[in-house]
Amino acid sequence: MARSARTPAHWVRLTQAMVAQEMVEECGLPERRAAERLGLTPSAVSQYLSGKRLPASQRLPAPDEWVRRRIRQAALTLIASPVSRRDSSRCILETALDLLRHSDPSRSFLPPGSVSPPGLLATRAFRRNLRARVAGEQAAVAACMRLAQRSRDELTRAIFRQIASDSLRHAEIAASLETYLDRGFGTPVATGITAKDVDRLIAREHAAEASTDANLREGLGGLMGLLWESMEADERKHDQLLKELRHHLLFQTSGESGAGHGATPARRPGLREQAPLEGPRGNPGRPMGT
Repeated sequence: MARSARTPAHWVRLTQAMVAQEMVEECGLPERRAAERLGLTPSAVSQYLSGKRLPASQRLPAPDEWVRRRIRQAALTLIASPVSRRDSSRCILETALDLLRHSDPSRSFLPPGSVSPPGLLATRAFRRNLRARVAGEQAAVAACMRLAQRSRDELTRAIFRQIASDSLRHAEIAASLETYLDRGFGTPVATGITAKDVDRLIAREHAAEASTDANLREGLGGLMGLLWESMEADERKHDQLLKELRHHLLFQTSGESGAGHGATPARRPGLREQAPLEGPRGNPGRPMGT
């Protein structure tokens, strides 16, 4: 089938077939569980695997490395934690859109106002490093999920699932960076939101934290204390990320009327320059949830 003849519905079916195959044949997930994660019937997954539902002539003849990584990322996303039918549909649709974008690089799906990456960002070695990071994070996800399945208590499983979720997010970030760099975008800007949107979210985050007794951590020991501290570390990280995003949005607003998109925001302390987060039991330098 010619690329131009593929409809959006075909890309969705193609993505479902490839993700189902990755789940069952590469990740070792039973067909019934793969069907649950995909929001499909077991018979639909079986037909995808046998080729009855989507013959070989309608599939990608030789998926390249980027496609294989993207499919694996989607499969691990759906395996890592239970999702609703709506969530699985969103994951498949986003993956299908990424495959469509990859198949037709002439289309521009990125926001305007970005500039080409300078120096190191444009090198092949840098992109190879990003691909290696994606592969490493995906391997960590698979290892964590295996350990979670072996664990006999819910709290230990929660720890491994959290690490798997973080590693999966890291893989998604690295893959997104590579996609932007491959298309010549080095300093993309935030679109569709304003600093006021971020202010409201910061207020909600602070309200959620204020609703919890500050002394609650003292009453939690063992694994319960570890998990609670990881939540607190995530909240501190979210707060810093939102503050930095707000700063960039304010700079963009002022830049549109003056400096323009090519300027660089004034230097602010980055995440790595903040004071070390307190780890469990008051031990500094042991951030969790990263």
